[in-house]
Amino acid sequence: MINSFIPNYDLEARIQHTKLDGFAGMPSARIGNMEEAGGADFKSVMSGLVDNMNQTMNAPDNLMKDVMMGNENVDIHDVMVAMSKAEISVNMATTAVGKVIQAYDRIMQIQI
Repeated sequence: MINSFIPNYDLEARIQHTKLDGFAGMPSARIGNMEEAGGADFKSVMSGLVDNMNQTMNAPDNLMKDVMMGNENVDIHDVMVAMSKAEISVNMATTAVGKVIQAYDRIMQIQI
């Protein structure tokens, strides 16, 4: 009884047609709408990430200075949390750089 239900989808109507439709008898495989290019460019995204990383790295030092100056609003636990966030950020950045280098090495090994 479960196998008797077959959904009825009109996939042909959902295919987005291109200039290559019908090329060598193969239909287009594109389904759905294409996303429009928009948003920030790569340079601004990367510079924003670097600025955010810099602020995250400087936060523990600034909080530690406040604790040493006797600021009552800053607790040593805040410093420890900021240090943990900075450590996680460094680990993520190191992993991302490693993945980019691995991808570059793989691309350079492609034989043309």
